[in-house]
Amino acid sequence: MSFSNLHQTYRFLYYSFSSTTFSRFLLFALHHYTDISILPGFSFMDKMQLSPVRHVDRQKTERPRTKRVWKLKLSVTWQRMKKALKSTLKHRLHLHLASNLSKLSTLKLNHHDMAIIKPIKHVMKKKKTIRPTMPLAQLIQLPYTAADFIDHGHAMTPTKSPIENISTRWRELHGLHNWDGLIEPLHPWLRREVVKYGEFVQGTYDAFDFDPLSEFCGSCRYNRHKLFEELGLTKHGYKVTKYIYAMSHVDVPEWLERTYCTWSKDSNWMGYVAVSGDAETARIGRRDILVAWRGTVAPTEWYTDLKTRLQRLGKTNIKVQRGFLSIYSSKGDFSRYNKLSASEQVKEEIQKLVSFFRDRGEEVSLTICGHSLGGALALLNAYDAATYVPHLFINVISFGAPRVGNIHFKEKLKELGVKTLRVVVKQDIVPKLPGFILNTILNKFTAVTGRLKWIYRHVGTQLKLDVLMSPYLTRDPDYTGSHNLETYLHLLDGYISKTSKFRWNARRDVALVNKSTDMLIKELKIPEFWYQRPFKGLVLNQYGRWVKPGRPVEHIPSPRSIGSDHDPSL
Repeated sequence: MSFSNLHQTYRFLYYSFSSTTFSRFLLFALHHYTDISILPGFSFMDKMQLSPVRHVDRQKTERPRTKRVWKLKLSVTWQRMKKALKSTLKHRLHLHLASNLSKLSTLKLNHHDMAIIKPIKHVMKKKKTIRPTMPLAQLIQLPYTAADFIDHGHAMTPTKSPIENISTRWRELHGLHNWDGLIEPLHPWLRREVVKYGEFVQGTYDAFDFDPLSEFCGSCRYNRHKLFEELGLTKHGYKVTKYIYAMSHVDVPEWLERTYCTWSKDSNWMGYVAVSGDAETARIGRRDILVAWRGTVAPTEWYTDLKTRLQRLGKTNIKVQRGFLSIYSSKGDFSRYNKLSASEQVKEEIQKLVSFFRDRGEEVSLTICGHSLGGALALLNAYDAATYVPHLFINVISFGAPRVGNIHFKEKLKELGVKTLRVVVKQDIVPKLPGFILNTILNKFTAVTGRLKWIYRHVGTQLKLDVLMSPYLTRDPDYTGSHNLETYLHLLDGYISKTSKFRWNARRDVALVNKSTDMLIKELKIPEFWYQRPFKGLVLNQYGRWVKPGRPVEHIPSPRSIGSDHDPSL
């Protein structure tokens, strides 16, 4: 090696790689196999800085190093190089989702779901990246990352699980034995049925028009014949038969009154009645009548919810929350849509449907579901239905519902045979209301306070979920997001048991969580509150102006359209 080339080599290593293990190895080799003292421009101090070991002047009589010593040093240096490289790569390639893999379940499921699930960590070692060309069988074994929300066409995973025929076990799944042995662990058939009813309730939010600038604020956006088609719920095999309207006009302060001209000052669309079609009836083993109640959205409803005083039902000791009862039973001759109360509208439709299908010799059930305020109205609805339709199997499925009545209300529902499944989230404060502090303390002393008429009591069997169970949800406290129904359905889809991790092969679309919240972790890159109308409802007309389009005649919730399907009298 010439002096100039050797000189350049030293300079390159010194300024570029002198801090790394690799450069030290090269400098070590050059130092011991060349005479650095004869290089032009290098002093003794340069020689000391470049050498990775302490310099000791060799005596002329010293024997040259043997090959064995050289191989030993080379081996030690190479091991250090590999260790440093491995540590660096592990640090730089670490992902947030990888740290959450420990939260994903690797359990062996029973024959109802899948045979044997391969551990997710083993899969991740074999496949480090998600590619659009990856086979579907392998793709569904990976946890969600941001790449899963990019449209890859046929390579995307399915969003729903297989649906089994439950005709032989539908009574058990709807609480015949109070769900004994079906919740811990959660039976996959029960999970899918509860998610189905939750999606029916979610439809009441998605279709509700609460744009304060809308002429039809407080109504449903769609005609009842088009509701499930617009919301993508036709897959469940039900048909809407009637819309429900409720009033919440009593004792509303001026600052809560609407300041915009709306289609109805006192009435709001609160839900609907539907019935299973022939194909779904054959799958579930009976003709199922469904009542779905919407939760609190309108400010008048929030104000009514805050009326926590208990009110007696008739001459009995049964007491229920005054605000819930007001929404459920209020009516007025001056109102277009509430000449009959919500309770009377539902009663009329249920009696008609039960009579019709029983006359055909069919077995009929009534499933009432709701979220938040809707869960409270579902219990009041079940109490009524059990009295005016005898020998009818009635099941209530509520999500994030508050307490409704006292101990006598709870006992009466049990006496009437109403089966109630309460789905709650640990971080959700609404199920702890009314009486967040007082009732929570007193309920711990049931032996002493159990018969007190003024203490609120929960009804039915509880299925408790936890936000911290999901690796896809943020750990920041968000009480509004914890109460959101889409959060409930996401957690329910991944739930196995209290001691199990999140079900890694859960199929429901994770992006739905951020429909009206900001609960998903940022690494998924899903925008928050993404469910909204394009351009906030404005359209560009033929003259180049942005305008608010009118509703099609068939979707207008007003008697000005003769024969409107929104008219509850039809």
